[in-house]
Amino acid sequence: MIGILYTIVIPRTTLADATSDALRERILSGLLPGGAPLRQEALATELGVSRIPLREALRQLEAEGLVTLLPHRGAVVTPIPLPHALELFELRAMVEGDLVHRAVPRMTPADDLTVTDQVRQFEAAVQAGDAAAWGSANWQLHRALYAPADRPVTLDVVARLHAQSDRYLRAQLTLTNGTAAAIREHRAITAAARRRSADLTARLVRDHILRAGRTLAAALRQQSEVEA
Repeated sequence: MIGILYTIVIPRTTLADATSDALRERILSGLLPGGAPLRQEALATELGVSRIPLREALRQLEAEGLVTLLPHRGAVVTPIPLPHALELFELRAMVEGDLVHRAVPRMTPADDLTVTDQVRQFEAAVQAGDAAAWGSANWQLHRALYAPADRPVTLDVVARLHAQSDRYLRAQLTLTNGTAAAIREHRAITAAARRRSADLTARLVRDHILRAGRTLAAALRQQSEVEA
């Protein structure tokens, strides 16, 4: 009997990936605010890595728009560009309002259960104070609302918009203590969806997203005035 040797390749997270994950979480959570200098020597010591994976991580975060590398001056956390943030929220409101309007008439009792479960998971993340989970839980709830529309291309666009706005969402919830409002609005949206009121659900979704953008803008303006 001839034995066959199989080589099993186990994916491994590189040290640079792990470093970028750690820094990304600090930026998205607001622990490292916009404009904060990223002193490489101190960060390398704090994270227990050498300068090489740290530099790779910073380049990766630069590609994601979270870090700005300045020639001869090191790296800083990229400030939240207010016009860009507002554009993302406005674009989300337009696309998601249309998508949920298409989805609601096609929803089933099984979809209602999925949405309700996602509402609970978001609220559990809020109650646990797990800011790292807020963006993911929020996206899973919105995704559950939109999935019945059976518009995979549009849903993919919305997924990318949510990924781009994750930083802004966490900043909005943190800076404005917006979790209580988000919970109320999520409950109102899902109640309208259960009643199969497409027009009301779409309006509530648009209002929910635009309100988040407006409150973030107000908080950032206030923060800049205080820092000035």
